[in-house]
Amino acid sequence: MEKKIEFAPNVMLIDASYLDRVGRDMAEHFSPILNRELPKADLAALLECLALDAGVVLGDNAVQVIFIYDSAEPRMSFCTPSDLDKELNNVAFKSQLGEFSIYSFQPSDMATCEELFNEALMLAGESKDVKRVVAVADEDAYQQKTHSTLNKIKGKESVTLFGMNPPKDEASYSFEMLGFAVLQSLGIKAEEL
Repeated sequence: MEKKIEFAPNVMLIDASYLDRVGRDMAEHFSPILNRELPKADLAALLECLALDAGVVLGDNAVQVIFIYDSAEPRMSFCTPSDLDKELNNVAFKSQLGEFSIYSFQPSDMATCEELFNEALMLAGESKDVKRVVAVADEDAYQQKTHSTLNKIKGKESVTLFGMNPPKDEASYSFEMLGFAVLQSLGIKAEEL
């Protein structure tokens, strides 16, 4: 049986637990430096920053955001909206970049987040509909597997991995710092730093 998933031309695959961990750590780190309480991150602004950093230009783009999350962590505490099942599944928003369609999935009892993430990444990479692949993977838990999967993706306009540490091995994809988009979404301006 062939697996057929409808993908948009721009696919962002995000490990929600990892993104939440990075967002919380950055908010806790920068709040005392800036000497002010930071607001919850604006998730829409964060997704727009990631899309821009990955090369999406202003226009009528279709961006599909897929969050992979563990049932033990159904919320992202650093941002708003945050509930992966109730607020961030089968919803969309429009911006100057186009329409962002958001979906959230958790693995079944027979798979892990790592397996579901890398399987979805492989399927997006193989899809003829996808022109741009963006990944926010848990670099602490399964960076090497994601690195291997991303290196196999060919024939796309761009393939970008966001993280806090560049890959150690040679990569056929682009790497961008996740922290910059997180800082922007937390309302931290460059001149404050």
